Amino acid sequence: MELTAFLNAFTGFFVIVDPIGTALIFHALVPETDRRHRVVMAVKATLISVILLIIFGNFGEAFLNRLGININALRISGGLLLFFTAFNLITSEVKLAQSDEKKDISVYPLSIPLLAGPGALTLSILLFSNAQTTTQEVSVFMAVISIYGLTLVLMLLSKYVKKVIGRTGDEILRRFLGVILAALAIQFIYDGFVNMMAA
Repeated sequence: MELTAFLNAFTGFFVIVDPIGTALIFHALVPETDRRHRVVMAVKATLISVILLIIFGNFGEAFLNRLGININALRISGGLLLFFTAFNLITSEVKLAQSDEKKDISVYPLSIPLLAGPGALTLSILLFSNAQTTTQEVSVFMAVISIYGLTLVLMLLSKYVKKVIGRTGDEILRRFLGVILAALAIQFIYDGFVNMMAA
């Protein structure tokens, strides 16, 4: 495993997925009294998200090529999309209200758009397409598994996460991660333009 590729992918996915923020949202969406339902929703959403990211990461570029879309165009558009996500992280307010209704939220809104939204899918395609060697591909894959494994654990422990971090801590974390994501987005846009000019 290549440490640089792993850390780059891990950081990118950590910023977009925001495991702590996702755990807080999960806590609000799923009734706290039904432990079995919480476990099923968390595991199901995590599996769906990982499968989506691996499929998009490995076959997304080939699919785009079939549509006549250049990977550098995806870098630029993906960067713009990630920047929009970062802007929302920094400026928007998240209102959470505890739900007592038992329903299947594993696909929507938990998996899509929270865990495997447009930003995460775009980043997956970009990271896998940028991987030059099998070692780098394995590193990106391990980063995906690590992030979603961490997110699953935090969702299962969301009651304690809420007590530890609180609303203020989540607000600070979201805005800090938004700034990092904005910088990553600008880097994708820059790389896309440079590669297009060099071609």
